Amino acid sequence: MLSEPLRPNEAKKLIRSILKDGFVSYSQPHAMERLEKHGMSTTDCANILRGGTVEEAEHEYGDWRYRVHTGKMTVIVRFEDETELMIVTAWRK
Repeated sequence: MLSEPLRPNEAKKLIRSILKDGFVSYSQPHAMERLEKHGMSTTDCANILRGGTVEEAEHEYGDWRYRVHTGKMTVIVRFEDETELMIVTAWRK
């Protein structure tokens, strides 16, 4: 996990790099349960990460987490390392 927070534009670049060449994981079972509850798919999450707005990092449970959102959906992610991110939770607005 990253020890220091990234600026939103740096986080966006890293997200895009991970989507292209890295690995996206989902917290089990929470994230998958939230996707099902809100009628969302893993494709929705990828689209949010690709085109959404990244907010300033928040330090929660010992991790830097980033809210990424579109007009209709939000995902919370944390970086496991420079090549992997984890979707922590997601919801529809």
